[in-house]
Amino acid sequence: MQIVDQGNFDEVVLRADKPVLVDFWAQWCPPCHQIVPVLEQIAAERADRMSIVKLNADENPEIPARYRVMAMPTLMLFHRGELIWSVVGARPKAWLLKNLDDALVAAAV
Repeated sequence: MQIVDQGNFDEVVLRADKPVLVDFWAQWCPPCHQIVPVLEQIAAERADRMSIVKLNADENPEIPARYRVMAMPTLMLFHRGELIWSVVGARPKAWLLKNLDDALVAAAV
């Protein structure tokens, strides 16, 4: 998964050709570390439909503030520069896949 920061967020996420799921995480957050293998699997399985990137919220506070991220992990799905779906907290892979797929269909991606 690609790492994004305040310097490249707009280019990598908001101007992307396909949807991008952003994992807002922090080093001190155990669930943030637990969800990494799940996100890596989804990134591999859905590489044709979306990208997944990670943003360290503590090191890049302006972006989480912009999107009112209040807890970690927060996952936000962006498409064509717009936030189209989000969830707070670690979730099982099957739940994430269903909800991501539903959001992509709803956005007509």
